[in-house]
Amino acid sequence: MKFSTITKAIAGGVALSAILTGAAFADPAIIYDLGGKFDKSFNEAAYNGAEAWKAASGGTYIDLELQNDAQREQALRRFAGQGANPIVMAGFSWTAALTAVAPEFPDTNFVVIDTVVDAPNVQSILFDEHTGSFLVGALAAMKSETGTVGFVGGMDVPIIHKFYCGYAQGAKAVNPDVKLIENYTGTTPAAWNDPVTAGELAKAAVDAGADVIFAAAGGSGLGVLQAMKDAGKYSIGVDSNQNYLQPGSVLTSMLKRVDVAVQTALTEAGDDATFKPGITILGLDNDGVGYAVDDNNKDLVTAEDIAALDDLKAKIIAGEIEVHDYTTDSTCPL
Repeated sequence: MKFSTITKAIAGGVALSAILTGAAFADPAIIYDLGGKFDKSFNEAAYNGAEAWKAASGGTYIDLELQNDAQREQALRRFAGQGANPIVMAGFSWTAALTAVAPEFPDTNFVVIDTVVDAPNVQSILFDEHTGSFLVGALAAMKSETGTVGFVGGMDVPIIHKFYCGYAQGAKAVNPDVKLIENYTGTTPAAWNDPVTAGELAKAAVDAGADVIFAAAGGSGLGVLQAMKDAGKYSIGVDSNQNYLQPGSVLTSMLKRVDVAVQTALTEAGDDATFKPGITILGLDNDGVGYAVDDNNKDLVTAEDIAALDDLKAKIIAGEIEVHDYTTDSTCPL
């Protein structure tokens, strides 16, 4: 098979149509969510997974960066209509578009990350973000000298509350009296790409006593990492390993292995014999979530810290600790 790669950032529906018209694709496709492919977080993890598949398989893929929600259905129809298979989508906002388009292309396999679409040609991949967030919340409380830790989320939506609730529960498991400061950068998709607002929220939390802040905000989180570095405090990254962005200040990163999910999807979903329709859940027990220790933070996280986190992880996996999932019960019992 002859492969070709098309990578474009599309400014509008007309441009999208022009790019996708006139070529027949036999490659798999990946469509990133709003916020940009190189956000150093969620979307970039998806890109890294596609690149890992490319390196391992010798194949190539086509990909697309969305600029607005209106492009979702059009992009799916164009890719599917021109033979891309499988088509992988990153992000919780794909529900409506994929629900509409998947039945139109029963011979195309679709994989969507962070939402559920019930169709025979769709695999829905979910993550136990709350359990990984529990572990970094515990570490935040271990390292806090003020007894106050913060959280800056991106778009104020249930999946980000899922991060917060797990983080808060983990912090309170270590220090029941810990004070938590919770903020979000906005209520629209622009919240994923607003590092200035995120940085200001982090500064305000520091002024209120926070000395560790978890940023679950996509590209906006870069503003938190910078603000905490400037303040001489700790931040916690998200999704991708962000320890390298501010070495010595990023305490750890809550890993959400979107990269592994995408690489596996591109490997398996193009073949009906290995495609797994239905719901796949990635969590602590299969290293779908976790936390990062590397050369950039090895002096911040001690062997004792790791032992304590490993104990908590084992108890969560064994069911001895139940971490609340906000997306199934929108109360956070703190």
